[in-house]
Amino acid sequence: MKKVCIVGVSGKLGQYMVQHALDRGYEVVGVCRERSVGKLDALKGRITVMPGLTNDREVIKKAVAGCDGVLTVLVPWGVHQYSSGTAQAVLDHARPGARLIFSCGWHITKDGLDEYPPSLRREEKLARLLGRLTRIVDIDDQVDACRRVFASDTRWTVVRGSALEEGESQGLPLWSRHVGDPVLVSNITCRVDYALFMVEALENDELIHEAPAIVGGKTPSAIISEHGARASMAGEVSGPSFRDLRPIRLATCPAYRTAIK
Repeated sequence: MKKVCIVGVSGKLGQYMVQHALDRGYEVVGVCRERSVGKLDALKGRITVMPGLTNDREVIKKAVAGCDGVLTVLVPWGVHQYSSGTAQAVLDHARPGARLIFSCGWHITKDGLDEYPPSLRREEKLARLLGRLTRIVDIDDQVDACRRVFASDTRWTVVRGSALEEGESQGLPLWSRHVGDPVLVSNITCRVDYALFMVEALENDELIHEAPAIVGGKTPSAIISEHGARASMAGEVSGPSFRDLRPIRLATCPAYRTAIK
């Protein structure tokens, strides 16, 4: 991996991905709307920026030329097939064999086996309703974008992010194939670590054709999951349980306190 393109480079996630990519010695090309180029002033001379809409096929064609990997932020803006147009342009114009990493939320499902909590279902319904009324976002178009990726024979990975927060890095997030799995209960990831997972996925062939749902590596559910795995390997009969985990006061649950000792 020598050269990567970041589509949606001016946003917070995109800028974090730039830093992780530069730390690895990658040459970076970024795509963002012309009005957002100024957000990248601190990176002048370190990356190549191509202004334009990310669903502009000609812009994407030029940006991904010669790139070994493409990191794409699938943003459901507007009602003009922004996400699906972006995804299709990347799928069509990335070089054969390139690693293609896409970002989206937990609401995307690859195989229909995810089990969503009622709160997440309510949030998705509200987002769809507000999107139709304001014409600012289009969740259905992001769903369509991911369906196109899933149907592709390219070397893709779709990274499904939990709720995000700013803060110090907790290291590489943990992941699972399905929302509803115990390790994901905490439903929070530092944005800088979401970006880290995206960049790390470029050279992780085990994630090809996977849609990992991620969670912060030091969240209560992640810690309990790792503690339970270690206990199982050591032949322990009992250990921390997920039964006491709740959305509120996670850090005070007995299982969490046991796991971090």
